[in-house]
Amino acid sequence: MNIGIRLHDTLPGSLSQRLAYAKAQGFSCAHLALQKALDDFAMADAPKKLTKDFAEEVKQAFRAQGMECAVLGCYLNLADPDAESRARTQEIYRSHLRFARMMGVRVVGTETPANPASVFSSPARESEDAFRLVMDSLKTVARFAEEEDAILAVEPVYTHIVSTPERAERMLSQLHSDHVKIILDAVNLLAPENVEHADDVIAEAIRRFGDQVMILHMKDYELLPGKIRSIACGTGVMHYDRLLSFGKRRDLPMTLEDTRPDNAEAARLYLEKIGERL
Repeated sequence: MNIGIRLHDTLPGSLSQRLAYAKAQGFSCAHLALQKALDDFAMADAPKKLTKDFAEEVKQAFRAQGMECAVLGCYLNLADPDAESRARTQEIYRSHLRFARMMGVRVVGTETPANPASVFSSPARESEDAFRLVMDSLKTVARFAEEEDAILAVEPVYTHIVSTPERAERMLSQLHSDHVKIILDAVNLLAPENVEHADDVIAEAIRRFGDQVMILHMKDYELLPGKIRSIACGTGVMHYDRLLSFGKRRDLPMTLEDTRPDNAEAARLYLEKIGERL
């Protein structure tokens, strides 16, 4: 299995050092969120900083460790009601998509959070106003992805606008673009309201958009009063058989989340052990 890690979850250091740490712990790919992994990078500067020369520098750092950059993170608010702010955000997405193509990254990853200051008439996961706004923004970014010949991968999250398997399928249908795909993070689809049926939620996600999934985000969870807390794989109550069988069948990169330097390798080994018997 091709298991990776978010580079900002490794020991701190330069990009090359973080990649070396990840390689030493047995990871073969990585999720790179530039602002979180590099001390001197600010997302607002992305349009001028994400140059061809920088792309080559980052590509060579990955190549030196024999690792793949599976995801370039760009997790900004695409549903900002302020049109000027939203346009600036969309240009940051364009620069990441261009950078991903130059680097050879599989996808630019994103989510669809709702702006808490907005005047949407109902909770984010229910609001049609929010869905229309994020879809308008995604249509612009999807066009950028097509122009840059890169892939934007949207990650559904229960508390966000694209919140359920049904909404993710609806999003893909309305965008109708070969350059918009899915990152499946099964834990992000769970909430106190549906966690008793977690296996069914995962099955529905695979049924609705499994052929559009490009990356799996892998983590575990524990149940707390009124909420779910995400934790490292192997430290909670998550059932992985269905998800890992799907990932192995599709040969998908799987990047770990919510690990620490002292438990990341154990989380990888835990998944590999399950994968060996499937």
